[in-house]
Amino acid sequence: MDKVLIEVFVPVLARSFDIFVPLQSPMSEVLELIKKAVIELSDGRFRANESTVLCHRDDGTIINVNLSVYELGILNGSKLILI
Repeated sequence: MDKVLIEVFVPVLARSFDIFVPLQSPMSEVLELIKKAVIELSDGRFRANESTVLCHRDDGTIINVNLSVYELGILNGSKLILI
């Protein structure tokens, strides 16, 4: 399975996390993986819920969770925000 390394910034923690995500997975699954990873990496300080979303860091557009990572054009080094 091919993966890309993305940077996820979490404003509430004022921290960024580098996370590998699978290219062919739908973003709905990837979002769940990212939420779990951030919760674990922040020692539980981040609290995700059903309204937690991923956005592109450069322009703030919300990422469509119905498309795959590949279809969204997310590549190594892409910068996202988890809010």
